[in-house]
Amino acid sequence: MSKPNDKHESTIVKRGGGKHQHDEHGGAWKVAFADFCLALMALFLVLWLIAAREQQNLKAIVRDATDSGMLEGQGQKPAIATEPSGSLIERFEVPRTGNAGTSNPGSPSAPRTAYETPADLAALSKALTELSESAGLASNLSTVVTPYGLRVMLHDTDKQGMFMRGSALPTGRFARLLQKMGPLFAQMRNQMLIIGHTDSSRYAGVDKGGYSNWALSTDRALAARAQLLTGGMQSSTVLQVVGMADRGPLHPEAPLDGMNRRIELLILTSAQSRAVANMFGAPGSHGTALGSGASVTMPDAADLEQLRGQLPTSP
Repeated sequence: MSKPNDKHESTIVKRGGGKHQHDEHGGAWKVAFADFCLALMALFLVLWLIAAREQQNLKAIVRDATDSGMLEGQGQKPAIATEPSGSLIERFEVPRTGNAGTSNPGSPSAPRTAYETPADLAALSKALTELSESAGLASNLSTVVTPYGLRVMLHDTDKQGMFMRGSALPTGRFARLLQKMGPLFAQMRNQMLIIGHTDSSRYAGVDKGGYSNWALSTDRALAARAQLLTGGMQSSTVLQVVGMADRGPLHPEAPLDGMNRRIELLILTSAQSRAVANMFGAPGSHGTALGSGASVTMPDAADLEQLRGQLPTSP
């Protein structure tokens, strides 16, 4: 006879609410967390691609500047004259184009073209426009035929700048465009003025003699000249290099507009070139009077308004 305490007691097992109940209370957060991780990974991928592209562009700009001698590297380095009568000013050797001993468009013996009439200047404008289109900078170039010659404006836009902001280091595209213009200018007899312009943004400490827009505009004009010489243009083609800071904006009503930041190449007619040379030379040193076609005064207001109307109204 079995005792009461020998009876087998049944084990009671309590089970949960099942899979559906578990998913109802704890599965939704997993889906949300997975979506968040996917979005975060996509964001990191986009940021990585942007950083890689910016680094590639920066390397290209530094490489172009190094090749042209603007940065120390494989390009030409400055040398100081060692002769007793030599100048102590640093002299930068200009790269030569073409093979030695052969005729090239930049050599003094090669025939060159003079652009004197409005039709001639319009043809030169067309050639420069085609170069800018092939370089992908068609919206950055504007040209106007003036009484003095051809006015070529290479300006910034919202999408593309000619120089690194706040510096005289040209972007890769702009440097290559100027170098492509070099052979074209090497074939002409006209002389040019190179003028640098900035917007109205100011540097800190400019009132105390620090770096200013005057220095920046001049440095940019000199950098443009260096790129043209690298492309094969003769140094005698440049008559004057000028920095105007923000004193000649294209859009005075918008002093920070990108088009105010520009390099201008004023390709002079022969008469106007003589007039400018006589203006800044010693009185009577050139022995020639101003030509009848030359003018050292500004056109009247109506002419200026007509010239301004030829400029693009927007980048």
